[in-house]
Amino acid sequence: MRIILLGPPGGGKGTCARFISEKYNLVNISMGNIIRNFLLNNKNLLLTNKLNKFIHKGIMIPDDITFKIFKKKISNLNCNKGFLLDGFPRNILQAHILKKEKININIVLELYIPNTKIIQRIIGRKIHLPSGRTYHTTFNPPKIKDRDDITGEKLITRTDDNIITINNRLKEYSEQTKPLIKYYKKEFFKKKILYKKIDNTLSIIDVQKQINNILQSFQIKNFNFK
Repeated sequence: MRIILLGPPGGGKGTCARFISEKYNLVNISMGNIIRNFLLNNKNLLLTNKLNKFIHKGIMIPDDITFKIFKKKISNLNCNKGFLLDGFPRNILQAHILKKEKININIVLELYIPNTKIIQRIIGRKIHLPSGRTYHTTFNPPKIKDRDDITGEKLITRTDDNIITINNRLKEYSEQTKPLIKYYKKEFFKKKILYKKIDNTLSIIDVQKQINNILQSFQIKNFNFK
């Protein structure tokens, strides 16, 4: 299975991606985590400062930079059993780049959640930076306050998790990423991919059931996508 998760910032992609990758043994390729780790380890201060300005303003990083980082990461991964893309592609141009590079997709899952709920979820979000595991002080709290459940390491609040940046990111999503929904629905009608919309306003368990039903059905039917 080669899956794309589509959904707005703060829409729960990280939580769903972790569930899918663990249950189905797929490589979880989170563009957000890749870029954050790149910034931590990159020695080019000029580039680091440039990218941080985009992130803090909630503006999308230019496509050429994003794809260079993405391609370097994916070339070092063993994706024979499949993979899951979270946060890439983020616009039509990036989707075309995937096709051009022959990185074929056969499942697209769209996570639906209204903007009001997104803001509630982002304000209070906590992250374990090394792994990308996400928590929330209200909706998904860690077992020990401000500590990762697995490592016990300290959780952080992202600098871009503030109301101004969130609104900028939602605007960017509406203008740049939402057109991907129409793009991949067309691919579905051409029978090139499986496209499903998931109600992500439900409980984590109910959302996981929706995802499970879709992916198990895909495996059983064993569609032969080109």
